Amino acid sequence: MKIALVLHPDRESSSEIAAKVAAAAAERGIEVTISEPDASRVPSATPRAREPLEADFIVAVGGDGTVLQAARMARISGIPILGVNAGTVGFLAEVDPSRIGDALDALRDGDYRISPRMTLRAELPDGTTADALNDVVVEKVVSQHVVSITVSVGGQKLADYRSDAIIVATPTGSTAYTFSAGGPLVDPELDSLIMTAVAPHNLFGRAIVFGAAVTLDLLVSSDRPARVNVDGLAQAELLPGDTVRVSRGPDPVRLVRLSPSNFARTVKEKFHLHDA
Repeated sequence: MKIALVLHPDRESSSEIAAKVAAAAAERGIEVTISEPDASRVPSATPRAREPLEADFIVAVGGDGTVLQAARMARISGIPILGVNAGTVGFLAEVDPSRIGDALDALRDGDYRISPRMTLRAELPDGTTADALNDVVVEKVVSQHVVSITVSVGGQKLADYRSDAIIVATPTGSTAYTFSAGGPLVDPELDSLIMTAVAPHNLFGRAIVFGAAVTLDLLVSSDRPARVNVDGLAQAELLPGDTVRVSRGPDPVRLVRLSPSNFARTVKEKFHLHDA
């Protein structure tokens, strides 16, 4: 069995935990590879070429952002991802560092399940596309001014929003930016598009949950520029009249789950609701 390590780019704890993963894997006869830029951080792992990625599993060591990085690598290949949490509140990186040995045993013995996660595809004005596991965001560029965005659903105009941003999220991404903007928490194994306006200057500012077959068009309708981000990475500057089309992505991301799925329990643990 072969695993590919993906590390948080600058968190020291990720290097320390990844070294523990490599040591525990060696004890079990599991081959471990790591990208050449990160090879010095985990000397016991074997440096790998950038493409193609060859592994049975990707082990992402960091927080949810590191899992998103791994998802960009795994989306086309379909390699399952296991997240080891070296951060704080991690919904995607579920394995505690103290359970590394147990997690590797589960991978080796097939004692796990795959949780397929819906993705989004953003079609940009220049004809290129970018895929997201969490969200696609059209946001303002000038901090003092809101941006006007016209939202159409399936080709039919829904509303004009004046806001800091419009977020279109997957259920997996419902625990990220859209949650901080007042959007709902949605079970990540459902399929839907969640649209949330950030600080809207509208009478109607509620988040809306659409079916997974819906296509959303986000048109920059003001005379101010905007920007589109996909999973937190800036993709393009948008001029007035530009449109970003968001729809269900063609390739799901496959996350490894070592325990039975219970979204309510996860929310309770991550937000410390035991004392609420």
